[in-house]
Amino acid sequence: MTKIISLPVWFLLPLAVAQGTDWPQWRGPERSGVSSETGLLQSWPSGGPKLLWEGGAVGEGFSSLAVTGGMIFTMGDKSGKSYLYCLDGKGGATRWSVVVGKSGGNYSGTRCTPTVDGKSVYALGQFGDLVCVETTTGRERWRKNLAGDFGGKSGGWNYSESVLVDGETLVCSPGGDRATALALNKRTGSTVWKTVLPGGGESHYSSWVVSNGGGVKQYVRLFAGGTYGVAASNGKFLWRYDKLGSNTANIPTPIPFGDFVFTAAGYGKGGALLKLSGKAGGVVAEEVYFSRELKNKHGGIVKVGDYLYGDFDDRGRPWCAEAATGRVIWRRDGGGQGNGSACLTYADGRLYVRYQDGIMGLVDASPEGGFRQVGSFKIPDGMKQSWAHPVISDGRLYLRGKDKILCYDVRDPGRAKAPVSATRLWTDDTGNFRVEAMFKGVKQGKILLDKGDGAIMEVPFDRLSEGDRNYLRSLLR
Repeated sequence: MTKIISLPVWFLLPLAVAQGTDWPQWRGPERSGVSSETGLLQSWPSGGPKLLWEGGAVGEGFSSLAVTGGMIFTMGDKSGKSYLYCLDGKGGATRWSVVVGKSGGNYSGTRCTPTVDGKSVYALGQFGDLVCVETTTGRERWRKNLAGDFGGKSGGWNYSESVLVDGETLVCSPGGDRATALALNKRTGSTVWKTVLPGGGESHYSSWVVSNGGGVKQYVRLFAGGTYGVAASNGKFLWRYDKLGSNTANIPTPIPFGDFVFTAAGYGKGGALLKLSGKAGGVVAEEVYFSRELKNKHGGIVKVGDYLYGDFDDRGRPWCAEAATGRVIWRRDGGGQGNGSACLTYADGRLYVRYQDGIMGLVDASPEGGFRQVGSFKIPDGMKQSWAHPVISDGRLYLRGKDKILCYDVRDPGRAKAPVSATRLWTDDTGNFRVEAMFKGVKQGKILLDKGDGAIMEVPFDRLSEGDRNYLRSLLR
């Protein structure tokens, strides 16, 4: 049974102010690559937005950033070891660093983006070293190795996932035939469940997301064998979509929404929309469409309203497509600056596109008017094969090169924050509560939701899923 706690509004609002703009893990609060921030620059001057600071010396790696509580977390290889770093959010000075494991690998450097959960931060090294340390001190709480402790098999480019923390559980992917998927107690590292996925094979390079599709809370991820769903409660195998299997590398994080999941891969594969339906205590995944025009290698895909945005394989050709049909609305065919694999993050009507050649672009996120770049600049000392995804937090754009962190001011003081008017799916952590509604406000510790039928629902804050609570905090900051 879900315990429902009615929080007074005076408690809820300060919490929102403190945490609303955090980016605590891979691809943000909901692992969607979408920021709820507004009041940001809609175009950039020549030379780009103002550079606030440049810091780091965090070593070699492809890891992106987690930004929370005035701290920045990332990983990097240096002097024969892989490190987890905590930097000061105001100027980038190193607060502490701890050794995670050994350095190197095929395309040497760390891949994982740290996951911050309260007073703990979790990081995975490229050779399977998984650590939990204190956020403020770096003191180690526990440690596992996905290969040594669980017989894991990562793939030729080593472990790359950013682990998921969901409630009291940490979910990760050793791969192999002993524990393809694994859940650990986030506080102790003890095993909660482990699952051998049929045809799952190597872990490959994706990361888990949460879906409540078909009325069942589940975790969804790409493995070598395709896209899989497992029950959140016990790891039970639910479904597999194998059309993306047998690939050189499966990397992108799936996009769950409602009863659907969009999943894609590069190396010539494509993208697919799956419909999840509850059936006989399980879940069935049915293909709605598959399109080779929606392939994506490792730049990521974002869903904004009814549209998907991504990069065409690794060509530096952003595209926009209808989420429901897969119909491509536009794709970059010349124009603008930037070449090579493009990593995407969305905020305030714009796509923040980090190209492999060191160009940072700002693109209008609209299905109308085709590809339209409204700003670009050359990242200082931008290096090829620097694939860390951009981060937006508290009006700042954070970029990671292979060895340094850069922070830019992208706030527009002349623009007020836009009102919230979007309808979205609200859920709880059990999957029993699901409602499409528009957020209208707060009242006596409850949130007000408008389903569009003239009636206002009052829902206790703590009944919402963790992702919805983070989203709500961002609205109330």
